[in-house]
This record gives sequence, structure tokens and C-alpha cells, in this order.
Amino acid sequence: MKNIFKLASVLLISLVFIKCGNGGKFDVAKGKVGQLTTKTTVQELETIFKNDSIVKILSEGAKGDNYFQDDDEYEIYEKGGKHLLTITPKEQLDSTSTLKSIKILDERFKTASGLNLKSTFEEINANNIINKVETSFSSASLFLDELNATIAIDKEELGIKENNMQKVSKEQIPDLAKIKSFIIWFN
Repeated sequence: MKNIFKLASVLLISLVFIKCGNGGKFDVAKGKVGQLTTKTTVQELETIFKNDSIVKILSEGAKGDNYFQDDDEYEIYEKGGKHLLTITPKEQLDSTSTLKSIKILDERFKTASGLNLKSTFEEINANNIINKVETSFSSASLFLDELNATIAIDKEELGIKENNMQKVSKEQIPDLAKIKSFIIWFN
């Protein structure tokens, strides 16, 4: 009987470690996405993602010819090719720059309330404070100040045709509307 109790205890403790074993790799909170924080610099990405692949899409910087150029982007891919994150630094072509934003592309990244890429509008609205809704040609963006995050919902999910700047309120968004994009801002 004593051995069965010990075995059950060991199994229970092992289960807890396995459940919590990602070391916060997929945790999302204000100022934090996995191991990335507001203090993380571009040069630290190689160390943080040493077991993953990083694709660097660099701009021409301030010296380039194109005034309306895109920001630098660092795409993080897990072994096996799954796109996890797209990271944009505050300063272009600067390895000491901290991060401006992180676009989450893997549903394993989630907040303490369970918000992730697979969440519906109903789940977002029930567990988070939506501070405002802005409309673009193709989507409605939800602003969550508690996370410093924006969540885009495609206008097709809302039953509105694209290229229509019709204003959208929270009440008009269907409960089952799905997330198009989820970005955490570090500013």
C-alpha cells in the first residue's frame, strides 16, 4: 500500500512538471510573449531561439532610397517549419534595438485567460476588456489595453464586404467570429 501511494505521488508530481514544462515558452501577457519582454534586444533573438530558425527580412534603413519602406522583421520558425512569431524591432538595422511588436502566429501562445489565435469573439469579450474597435478596409481591430494588444477580425467574419469603411461596434461582431491576427505591442 505504501509503494502504491509513493508511485501515485511520483506520477502526480511528474504530471505537474510535464504540464508546466514549457517554462513559459508560450505565455502571453502585457510586455511578454514567451521569453521575449520589453527589454529584449534584436541581438538576443539568436540565443532565445537557438533551437528554432530565424528568417531576417531587413529594410534599407534610413539611408535607403525608399522613404515608405517596411520595418525589419524577424520570422521565427519552429523545427519542422511551423511559423511561430513575426518580430518587428523599434529601430531598423540596429542589433541593440528593443522590440516594437510581436505578431503571434501559433495557437499555443496564450494569455492567463486563455486568449489565443483559436479564440472566438465571444471568448475574447467574456475574458478581456475591449477598449475600442477601429475599422479598416478589410478588418475590425480590437484594442485590449490590459495586454497592449490588437486583435484583427476579418470583415468576412462580420458579414461586411471588404473595401467598406463602415464603422463596426462591439455589439455588431458575431460571437463565433474568428481572429485574423493577434499582435502584442511593446511600446
